[in-house]
Amino acid sequence: MRKTSLCFLLFFFICVLYAQVEPVRPGPVTGGTGSDSLSAAEEFRLGVHAFNRFSYNEAILSFERSLSFRPAEPLILDWLGRAYYFSGFEEIALRQWRSALQIYGRNTGVGMLLNARIETVANRRFLMPVADDNVRYVQSGRFPGRFEDTVYYRQPVSVLANNDGSVWLVAYGSNEIVRIDVNGRIRDRERGPLNGFDRPYDMVRGNDGRLYLSEYRGSRISVLDSNGKWLFYIGSRGLGAGQFVGPQHLTIDEDGYLYAVDYGNRRVSKFDPDGDFILSFGLRSSVFSGMLSPTGIAAGNGRIYVADSAAKSIYMFDPNGNYLGRLAAENLLGPESLRFLSDGTLLVPDGNRILQIDPDSAIVRELGLAGGDRVRITGADMDKNGNIVAANFNAGEAAIMTRFDDLASGFFVQIRKVDTQRFPQVLVELTVEDRLRRPILGLDDSNFLITEGGIPVENQTYLVPGFRHSGADISLLVERSDITARYLNDLSAASRDINRALQEMDNSKIVSVISASAQPRRELSSERQTGVPLSQLENAVRSNPDRYTQRWRFDLGLRLAATDLLTVTASPKRSVVYIGSGSLGELAFEQYSLSEMAAYLANNAIVFNAIIIGAEQASESVKYLCRETGGSAMNLYRPRGIGELIKSTADNPSGLYSFTYNSRLPTDFGRAWLPVEAEVYLMERSGRDSTGFFPPME
Repeated sequence: MRKTSLCFLLFFFICVLYAQVEPVRPGPVTGGTGSDSLSAAEEFRLGVHAFNRFSYNEAILSFERSLSFRPAEPLILDWLGRAYYFSGFEEIALRQWRSALQIYGRNTGVGMLLNARIETVANRRFLMPVADDNVRYVQSGRFPGRFEDTVYYRQPVSVLANNDGSVWLVAYGSNEIVRIDVNGRIRDRERGPLNGFDRPYDMVRGNDGRLYLSEYRGSRISVLDSNGKWLFYIGSRGLGAGQFVGPQHLTIDEDGYLYAVDYGNRRVSKFDPDGDFILSFGLRSSVFSGMLSPTGIAAGNGRIYVADSAAKSIYMFDPNGNYLGRLAAENLLGPESLRFLSDGTLLVPDGNRILQIDPDSAIVRELGLAGGDRVRITGADMDKNGNIVAANFNAGEAAIMTRFDDLASGFFVQIRKVDTQRFPQVLVELTVEDRLRRPILGLDDSNFLITEGGIPVENQTYLVPGFRHSGADISLLVERSDITARYLNDLSAASRDINRALQEMDNSKIVSVISASAQPRRELSSERQTGVPLSQLENAVRSNPDRYTQRWRFDLGLRLAATDLLTVTASPKRSVVYIGSGSLGELAFEQYSLSEMAAYLANNAIVFNAIIIGAEQASESVKYLCRETGGSAMNLYRPRGIGELIKSTADNPSGLYSFTYNSRLPTDFGRAWLPVEAEVYLMERSGRDSTGFFPPME
């Protein structure tokens, strides 16, 4: 939707900004003729190469040696801080960066970047998109339904977020669904079968990835594939079982059952995933007065929540339709759609307000107000970048609402790796996150500018981003305690379930199986893309009886399992899957603390998941690691199995982006320190990082 003139102005603004910001320049560590200078430069060069191989311990040793030859050299301090940061030692990293900042000065270009990095790392507290009691959402942009005489869509009524940062908008007025990326460009447009959609109203995603779309005037539900292609119908017009008169909002429960608000019949109908009718509920009874104007619906916590805009209430039912009471939320004006957020609270549009309601306490908090003269928010969802996208039916557009603090802080950009094996072609890998360590998804080439010393590079080429990568790398960490020694059959069962899940995944592999014993060891290592043979995997997970001990070491095992996922060919989507009792033992954090291990995983985009065997429950330490990295803990014998935990790794959000370009800088036979900078822009937000590299020795 952006015009060429706007793109030109953005590029001009970026160029002006670069002209005002001092690029990274070669420090004394890369020059000089004395023996100390030469030794410092050589150790620094070795450290940079080790860092780009993800060998952070080796890099730390080289940078420390380099610093011993050139104390108080800010460039070495900066890189030493980077190595400590990705090793999980954030406090030590901050000390190095603060020392470098004192030398650089806060008013220099590199000093301003370093200060921003220090503030971001020091103030980070959360990982996933969760509404904070102290933060309000403000409108940061919009996806207009028309521009001048061009109509893109009409009367959006609901929103569904996608894993790549884009959203589906259900356009009631133009009888279609449109997928819009983070830059506001329409990427897909679907209008249904030959006879088309008939006033589509709401859309949800099933557990198998299929989409369900209600059609208000068509009095039916369309089942679509994951890309929005029509498959078949559920229901028809009428008053009978499984029939509708104006279906509106939809929801899916944990077991995959579909619930549809049948507005005309003032009831809710429940179907299995294939569309077979099960039951209806919500009519007047001896214990329930009946619904007047049912609107939004959401399933969670074993309950079904149904909003009634006329009664200004939210009612609660169990999955069998039994009335449980009214959610005592006060001061509702006319609630519309209901969506569960990742923290278990409800996102509720209410007129021009976006509310957050805690279903346990019934506390209502206003997140923000949608602006404009004509406002009626009929549907809203939180996208994968933590923004609230709200369908403004009356204004014919979608409003993007962002946390105020996020707008003020911008993006946290980190150049993770510079590969010069094909020099003068250079490969740059970088991550884009917000201040809470949440990856920013959906960016494309238009959002990035790569420069060398402030000058745009030649032949900047955007490669496949991490969020589009299929499959995942998994490292299994098996507890070898006296507890798990009694559950060898459970370990075998876990290996079989894991293998079954891997067989259903594309481009995925088990990188290693690690025994968390007194001396952790690698039981299995594989680069196979389709997993390993079941017998080999089962033997590795069970291991030998002499591995099991009361003095098993969780921290050392976890460190080894995570390190195996950091290779040059590693997938951007990766997970350590711990298999154990959930109780981590007395020596769990003897060498590395819980916070250091969480930082090591999170800073390297590794998700921690847990499969609990036996009769124990996941400890608070296990829950903390899951929470800080975006993982989850599941019991091995849960009714739905553990397959979804293994498969979830492939759906992990990844903010990794890669580019190649041709360097035009002189190399001095491999001794020159070549600067590279990356700038990221998205709507009202931006971020920047700068670093450097050594070209190959000639």
